[in-house]
Amino acid sequence: MLQLVNKAQQYAEKIAIVDGSGSYTFQQLLDKSQEVAAFLLQGQTDLKQSRVAFMVSPGFNYTAVQWGIWRAGGIAVPLCITYPFPSLEYVIEDTGAEFILTGPEYGEVLSPYKNHSSKKLISLEEIKATDSSTLPAIKTDRGAMILYTSGTTSLPKGVLTTHDNIQNQVSTLVKAWQWSSEDYTLGILPLHHVHGIINVMSCALWAGATIEFLHPFSASRVFEIFEEGKVNVFMAVPTIYFKLISQFESYPEAHRKALTERMQRFRLMVSGSAALPVSVMEKWKTISGHYLLERYGMTEIGMAISNPYSGERKAGHIGQPLPGVEVRLVDENNQEVAAGEPGEIQIKGPSVFKEYWGKEEATAKAFTEDGWFKTGDIAQVDEGYYRILGRDSIDIIKSGGYKISALEIEEILRKYPEIKDCGVVGVPDEEWGEIVVAALVADSSLDSSKLNAWLRERMPAYKTPRKYIFLEDLPRNAMGKVTKNELKKLF
Repeated sequence: MLQLVNKAQQYAEKIAIVDGSGSYTFQQLLDKSQEVAAFLLQGQTDLKQSRVAFMVSPGFNYTAVQWGIWRAGGIAVPLCITYPFPSLEYVIEDTGAEFILTGPEYGEVLSPYKNHSSKKLISLEEIKATDSSTLPAIKTDRGAMILYTSGTTSLPKGVLTTHDNIQNQVSTLVKAWQWSSEDYTLGILPLHHVHGIINVMSCALWAGATIEFLHPFSASRVFEIFEEGKVNVFMAVPTIYFKLISQFESYPEAHRKALTERMQRFRLMVSGSAALPVSVMEKWKTISGHYLLERYGMTEIGMAISNPYSGERKAGHIGQPLPGVEVRLVDENNQEVAAGEPGEIQIKGPSVFKEYWGKEEATAKAFTEDGWFKTGDIAQVDEGYYRILGRDSIDIIKSGGYKISALEIEEILRKYPEIKDCGVVGVPDEEWGEIVVAALVADSSLDSSKLNAWLRERMPAYKTPRKYIFLEDLPRNAMGKVTKNELKKLF
């Protein structure tokens, strides 16, 4: 039996999920997921890894559908609820999904699949209890889920993980971050990415904790839920912390004081999915009393490196390898680099994905001959803690013989008083190979010559941006990551 399902039986009468429609116990989750599984099977004994795409709002129904697909022997393919039809179509066609389950609010966007010759579009309202209660025994080496990479550097690829992969990802984090059945967390992250599905939802349910879903996101509502006094674990991405800081600063002093006192009693606060500016880390510490736990992961590997739950958390660093995860840094020739030198992060361990769906060549290219997954991220070890310098393809700018970290420049730019946010990229240049340029979320009246003088007191001249553009906001994907290829186009 799948471990998530098995563990849920231990907490049958406890509240598992709270959403806009009410509160639900683990037993209700088990019953509803069994109903979904039986409906999908339609008398078959096993879906045999058929792909089932689903577009359901975060909450009880989402979780029941995901578990139901797994319990029927299918591979779950979560669809992003904010994507336009062409993006959804890409995922559905690429996976060869045979079933598409949809919440009633998404029926219209998926209507082109009505009466489709090879795909069955099913509204959740159609799913009724059936007499069939015998579900297949699922071997854990089978495919469980296909999530799509962010597509920040190329067309998104479907990442196939097995039940073993997922169980290893979840159990490692539950232990490392000391999840327990006493925990209560808030689900505000998209449920078509690892951060929301694994780190928040699955870890909470594995441990017998309660997850309350908030959809759509509202900074003021997050703080209202905090004030209710149940939440003690909170995970978000840097863009959400930006929004929460702005909301917090809009409150009167007495309200801010009460919120700070409430947040100081939380057990854990985590930031991930994108680089967290040190300035935001420090401001949030003042507001909440918490030094955010930063960690590092990818769709392909789950979480691999984390700052410690107990012990020193270093700003601007992603921490140390999680138990059971092997990490090494290598150069362009795949040789391990000397201590303190930058290199590409490579990962090995039972949490690493099985394959890119339908892309044998891409899968082969992603691994070394001896089985290490090549992340494409460049890091160095600083006093035992890993620090990300950027992605080899977009965050490492090669200019005049230098390798320059875009993330390092961004961190310094964000400390300039008039800059709210920024994105640094390299653009082609005949003389230098690439030159450093920066998009600024700031008033266009900002004096760039003064900014450059300020920067040159803090970094070498070759790292100083040669050109600036001003934007109201940076282009981002659903997880808040800046899409740097889109940014490059603006130059």
